[in-house]
Amino acid sequence: MMIQINNEEKRAKKRIFVGLLAGSLLLLVLIVFFAWCLVSWQVFFLNKIVLTVIIAAAIIFFILMSVGILGLIWSLWRSKELVPLQTFMHTATSFLFPIALRIGKFLGMSEEKIKNSYIQVSNQLVRTKTKLKAYKKVMVLAPHCLQWIHCPHKITIDVYNCKRCGHCPISDLIALSEEKAVNLEVVTGGTLARKAIKEKRPQAVVAIACERDLTSGIQDVVGFPVIGVVNERPEGPCANTRVNLDKVKEAIEFFQQGIAEEIMS
Repeated sequence: MMIQINNEEKRAKKRIFVGLLAGSLLLLVLIVFFAWCLVSWQVFFLNKIVLTVIIAAAIIFFILMSVGILGLIWSLWRSKELVPLQTFMHTATSFLFPIALRIGKFLGMSEEKIKNSYIQVSNQLVRTKTKLKAYKKVMVLAPHCLQWIHCPHKITIDVYNCKRCGHCPISDLIALSEEKAVNLEVVTGGTLARKAIKEKRPQAVVAIACERDLTSGIQDVVGFPVIGVVNERPEGPCANTRVNLDKVKEAIEFFQQGIAEEIMS
């Protein structure tokens, strides 16, 4: 029963972002329709030609965006990769995301909730795309805010500077990385995260961060297999944050084994 409830919650989260994407596209279509009405009132023939060409190009673009959104919905619903539409799906998601965010805020949704939904959608697409593959080189990227705020040891340079005192999740993450033979990197931001990926060249990444950082990071590496795990912030952002180790472990095992399983929320 618990698994069924959790799966329903995850589907509900995904529907938020997909619904906002569709709403964003509808808003743009209405804008184009309004522009078309303006064209019909133009007296000068040259103005009509220019505006008609622009609107025709916009209509074609919106059709492609619609194809991308429909492909996204089909892929999420069927849990299957739709290779021919991958480009359209990524383009629609990237282009419409800022608009979807603003619409969601206008409707009273928090930015955190919308971005969490985006992460759930992205995770599902990664799982759909990579579920039949097994990756040997998996990296876990963790934010430095997981470290105990009073810890004197510098672990962003070398994670093994950690003394494993147990005050924070870092010691458990090190133990997990050793158990699963994966590379663990603790970073202070997106720039260092990208640097770590470039230097270590992993085949897949399990990224731990807040909704804001995960969203921007996932968008920076579109097409690269990343599963995002949202951290927990009992003391507020950027200080003594926590993470569900079961989610991290499951994500690692998913990449290593190539078996699609749901992460329980």
